[in-house]
Amino acid sequence: MSVRFTAKARRGMVALIIAAGLAVGVAGCGGGGDDKKPDSSASASKNGGSKPSAQEGQSDVPLAELRGANGLLLQITSAQRDSGGFVTVNGQFKNDGSQSAVIPAELRGDETEILKHGTSLGGATLVDSQGKKRYYVLRDTDGRPLTTTGLTTIDAGQTIPVFMQFPSPPANVTDVSLQLPTFSSGTIKISG
Repeated sequence: MSVRFTAKARRGMVALIIAAGLAVGVAGCGGGGDDKKPDSSASASKNGGSKPSAQEGQSDVPLAELRGANGLLLQITSAQRDSGGFVTVNGQFKNDGSQSAVIPAELRGDETEILKHGTSLGGATLVDSQGKKRYYVLRDTDGRPLTTTGLTTIDAGQTIPVFMQFPSPPANVTDVSLQLPTFSSGTIKISG
C-alpha cells in the first residue's frame, strides 16, 4: 500500500470515529428517551403567545390609556421607579381601528439628536405638576432614546409592547402626567 492511501484511510477512520462519538453524545443529551411533554408554562406557542409575568410589573388593568388618531391607543401597564435613578414606563400600542395604521413620526419628537436615530417614542415626557418639572426620555451615550424604536405600522387589532425610560422624579412624587405627541395625555402612578 502506498503512504497516501494509508494516510487517507487513517483520516477516514478518525472522521468516522469522531462522527460516531458526536452521534452518541447528541443522543445522550436528548433526554434519555423520556417522552414527557413540557409544562404548559414552558410552551408559549401552546397558549397563543407569551404573557407578561408578575416580575415584569405588568398589570391586567392599564394605569392609563392615551388615544391617538386612526384608532391608535397607548395603554400604560406599569411605571416602575428603579434604584438607579430612573423610571421605566411599560405599555402597549393597540390599533382599535378597522385598518392598518401608520405610527406617527411625530412620536419621536423634534430634537435633532433623536431624529438621527429613526422612529421611536423619543418625544414622550413625564410632567410633575407638583414640582413644576418636565422629564424627557433618557438617551444613551450615542444619543439614541431609551424607548422602543423601529415602529412603523400596526395592523387592525394588533398590539405592540413598548417601553420608555425617564429620569426619576423625587421619591415623594408618585402621580405624573405622561405626554406623547399627537396623543391625549394621561396621569399615571409611579410605583417602587
